[in-house]
Amino acid sequence: MTENVIAENIAAIKKDIPENVTLVGVTKHRSVEETQAVVDAGVYDLGENKVQEFLAKVDEVKGPVRWHFIGHLQRNKVKYLMGKVSLIHSVHSVPLLKTIEKESAKHGVKTNVLIQFNLAKEDSKSGFMAEEYEMVMKEVGNCPHLEVQGLMCIGPMTKKSDEIHKVFKHLKELYDTIEKEYHGENIKMQYLSMGMTDDYPIAIEEGATIVRIGRKIFNR
Repeated sequence: MTENVIAENIAAIKKDIPENVTLVGVTKHRSVEETQAVVDAGVYDLGENKVQEFLAKVDEVKGPVRWHFIGHLQRNKVKYLMGKVSLIHSVHSVPLLKTIEKESAKHGVKTNVLIQFNLAKEDSKSGFMAEEYEMVMKEVGNCPHLEVQGLMCIGPMTKKSDEIHKVFKHLKELYDTIEKEYHGENIKMQYLSMGMTDDYPIAIEEGATIVRIGRKIFNR
């Protein structure tokens, strides 16, 4: 994988993405050298899925990087992210929420998070159900060391564009509801993270402000 291929792919992707949408380059399973090439091509928001992989790269990749944790996060790994990531996208349960609060307090930091919803209702995906949003926001009120900056979801496993539109549209509606009803001390909605390599154009149509793209950056 040459730096030129990565740079060319990123340039092509950026043409598809409006200026108000942040491209998070997903660098899971990629080497430090490949990850550095992404940064050198002008993508400073990097997404990692595994804590161990993130820790192996965080001090090696140079540049004004903003690290995003986008994978399934185990509670016993939370402490390793404290003070090192700009945004945790995948807060999928109340116990995880409470663990991040506890570890943030212990480390003396405020942690920015997105609440993950499973609007496709697929067993293979983590996240809250739409009807749980009020309960989640009340729990957030007890977490002064967190700042909820928006919502995240993973699109449904289908090629039917109408079903993908439906899920992303639903997340945007949920985002708007939460922003209207709960905006306050530690709920400051600004990010809607949805859309990956196969469905990011649909996500952008439905209001995404962050898209998470990996494969399309690295494919020849």
